[in-house]
Amino acid sequence: MSVVRRLRRRLTGQAGYTMMELLIVLAILGTVTGAISTLFIQASNAEFDMNRRFQAQQSARVAIDKMRREIHCSSGITPTGVSSSISVSLPAQCPSAGGGATTVTYDMNQVVAGQRYQLRRNNVVLADFSTQQNAFSYAAPVSGVSLGKLTVTLPINTKPSDTGKQWKLVADMVLRNTTR
Repeated sequence: MSVVRRLRRRLTGQAGYTMMELLIVLAILGTVTGAISTLFIQASNAEFDMNRRFQAQQSARVAIDKMRREIHCSSGITPTGVSSSISVSLPAQCPSAGGGATTVTYDMNQVVAGQRYQLRRNNVVLADFSTQQNAFSYAAPVSGVSLGKLTVTLPINTKPSDTGKQWKLVADMVLRNTTR
């Protein structure tokens, strides 16, 4: 009989959780869930930033590589010195000249005032997120001493306000068709 009594007392009992216990559990659960959500959001933002920087750096490398092929074939560049735009003279034998002598223009197009520039070839964007407008420095050939040489400097940064994330690409290109 004592077993039946105990069973009946259990079934009819009012035991359970108090309101205070439920509130404490909800507060702890909310804190843990908030911390985990914050962690995932920060990781997602870091991945997005890293991918964006990688793509900007990769497009700058590809642009410089394309540019190098044309510059090696070029017979002259104007203007000399440091500038934000250059005109490249391509003789007819250059593959990118299309069978006839032509001139190609490379320039740094301003996207955001004083912060972001795009490297363009004949108004077609090759690379983005450069932080320097005067990217070209051309030294004309010195008779009997050296060929013409173009230096391209592209500091790439997807967040110009954070200088610690800047990556700098510097390339020297010699104009093989200039005379010494």
